Amino acid sequence: MIKLLSLIFRKIRWQVSLIIFCIMITGCATHTIPPESPKYVEKSDIYTEKHSANSLWSDKGFIFGDVKARSLNDIVMIRIVENITGLGKANTKTGRDSSMDATVEKFFGAPLNFNNNNFWGKGNTFSPEVKGSMKNSFKGDGETARQSKLDATISAKVVEVLPNGNLVLESRKEIVINRENQILVLRGIARPEDILPDNTILSTKIADSKIYLVGEGVIGDKQGQGWLVRIIDKIWPF
Repeated sequence: MIKLLSLIFRKIRWQVSLIIFCIMITGCATHTIPPESPKYVEKSDIYTEKHSANSLWSDKGFIFGDVKARSLNDIVMIRIVENITGLGKANTKTGRDSSMDATVEKFFGAPLNFNNNNFWGKGNTFSPEVKGSMKNSFKGDGETARQSKLDATISAKVVEVLPNGNLVLESRKEIVINRENQILVLRGIARPEDILPDNTILSTKIADSKIYLVGEGVIGDKQGQGWLVRIIDKIWPF
């Protein structure tokens, strides 16, 4: 009976060790968070055609037209030209050095030993003195630098026209190369006046812009630490 229990215990211990080992290996894997997909607005009350009875007139017509996007579901080409550079530097240095040396010989005109040269009973006179010194210093340096650049071209769709005439643009492009999926998502608000005659607009002219560029695949999986490593880094006290 004892041998049977010992055999069962060893088997359970081996299985538990295997499970813990598998969990640790899994923690070294990375998980890429996919970008948020645009929520296309196909219809809007602003564009509801309301023709008068027995009439084909529409107030959205133009006597002279061009290829620039201006209406719902129109396509506009966006040239993404983003170049962001940031640099921050801080230097702090403080220091303080102080000392004190004081001697009390008389108190209200009377000698402190009260004319008793053997005040302590050991042949020493009573002559109180106070001495002290303090010194501290601090020095701190910090520097941070960041640079990012993105050049791309993407076609966006007009998903909504705001009451003031501004266009809400949204787009998503996926490119798969050798099992590596690159996803580019863009959204923002543009003025029709900023769209060039060739129906293109620079990303720097788009307000409230959100640009996502991420990769999913073997290369993307190697761009970050596993979840177990990140947890250990946060709780490790040293």
